[in-house]
Parts: sequence; C-alpha cells; structure tokens
Amino acid sequence: MTLQLIQEVALTRDVPEYRLRTGDIATVVDFVKHPSGGEDCCVLEVFNAVGESIEVVAVPMSAVEALRADEILSVRPLARAS
Repeated sequence: MTLQLIQEVALTRDVPEYRLRTGDIATVVDFVKHPSGGEDCCVLEVFNAVGESIEVVAVPMSAVEALRADEILSVRPLARAS
C-alpha cells in the first residue's frame, strides 16, 4: 500500500494513549523513517466530527489502511484515556 500526503486513512488498531480506536479516520501529514531500521511511521492529524484538529500522532505504517468504497463513516464520543 502506497500512502500519499493528505490522504485520509483508517486506523487498523487501537491507540489508547491518544484515545483513538480501530476504524477512526485521520489524515496523513508526514512520513518518518525509523532511526534504527525498524518500521517506518506516518504522522497523522486527527479531526473531530466538526473538523477541528484534536491530535497529531505518529503510528507505524502497519497501523493504517486506505479508505475503501465499501466502507461507511460513523461517529463516536472521544474515548476517555484508560
């Protein structure tokens, strides 16, 4: 999968330290090479339902996937940190 800047993606796993869940939508804003040869990361900006930026996070490339035409968006309250 080749991601592009400003592409919307979905998380493929929970990121509890940022209160994000599998399926949440974010926008790719940068790519970061792993400093010691591990998995590269993408930097995501996460917006709430009314378009306000709520978080910028770096996650491994394997933690995101491109959106597909057979998916539908939904909303949920922002989860509280555990």
